[in-house]
Amino acid sequence: MIISVIGGNEPPPEAIRKAEEVGRELARRGIIVACGGMAGVMEAVCRGAKEGGGTTIGILPGRDGGQANRWVDIPICTDMGYARNAIVAYTGQAVIAIDGSYGTVSEMCYALRADIPVIGLDTWTLFRNGEADDKMIVALNPVDAVDKAVAAAEEGLKTASAQPRMTSG
Repeated sequence: MIISVIGGNEPPPEAIRKAEEVGRELARRGIIVACGGMAGVMEAVCRGAKEGGGTTIGILPGRDGGQANRWVDIPICTDMGYARNAIVAYTGQAVIAIDGSYGTVSEMCYALRADIPVIGLDTWTLFRNGEADDKMIVALNPVDAVDKAVAAAEEGLKTASAQPRMTSG
């Protein structure tokens, strides 16, 4: 299973702490972490995952794998700038959003549009027609975020495997 973790480049210290804990918890459960591969929340979640013995994927905005933070195991160079946010969102079976700026919002929207569950941990609230969007799943703490992401991802995988497959022939 792969879970994408998204968030800002310059988060407050509490968001860094939470991202590290999310990374450690994902690694403890054998889940691969995907992120934008750069600084801030992305670096913190990768650091936590590596401390927990996990594997990390960094989906980078440029063509230089050396841009990745030092805890990225697999740098994926896109040369797409912010357009790579779609790839970050689509890579995980669920997305955990921690803190964040406008790039984080774009990743949340890509995921929600594709029916990929988004778990928010101290991040943006999205509104539709003046009401909070009920597709967002709110987490109370890092372990709760991972619990909810794994449960939502497993439910999505069950639903996908129950769908009839197209065959050529």
